[in-house]
Amino acid sequence: MRYVEGEREFVLGASKERSSITDILIRCEEKDDVMKGMVFTMLSEMIEERFGYETWDELIEQTEPDSEGIYVASAVYPHEELIAYVGAISEKTSLSPTKIVFNFGHYMLGRFADIHPEYFHNHTLKSFIQSVHDVIHVEVKKLHPDAVLPHFDYVDESADTLTVLYRSPRQLCALAEGLISGASEHFGTPVQFHHPVCMHDGADHCRIELTFK
Repeated sequence: MRYVEGEREFVLGASKERSSITDILIRCEEKDDVMKGMVFTMLSEMIEERFGYETWDELIEQTEPDSEGIYVASAVYPHEELIAYVGAISEKTSLSPTKIVFNFGHYMLGRFADIHPEYFHNHTLKSFIQSVHDVIHVEVKKLHPDAVLPHFDYVDESADTLTVLYRSPRQLCALAEGLISGASEHFGTPVQFHHPVCMHDGADHCRIELTFK
């Protein structure tokens, strides 16, 4: 179980912190064993901004990716390269892989807002989250037909709550939470997370319960 308030803390459940690389970035099907280059270019931007250009070069040298660390946003690259980078970053910073993936999601949302501000117009935080599956993902598929995207369902029971049901063969729920955290910052709306059901515990989906403040 996880509980997060905005971007200020990331506390994993009482039982254990899911910190193994293969658990956080699990690869379930061979056909899903690639990721878009845009993911890698954004990761390099985040590392360079926060730790300096030399740190990104050190990560490439340490992980020795087949791509040699050269990424084209529209191309696809082995998923294992992202796993290796997250592991190397964890070793350098002492942050858990979960926290790194969460922080990356938060960063990605900010970059996405810079690149595609039109997707944020006339939205609240809640309505933006609800637009992800049926609007944003549809547009992403038009631009990148081979993109492997998670599936979201929503349970909307009150004005200040929203439950997100997340399904993905990659089980990157920490990334999804980071993206929501970044959206919370973008819209200036604090949000609390409660994560009582998780794919990493054997469930077929993650249940992320949001409360807007």
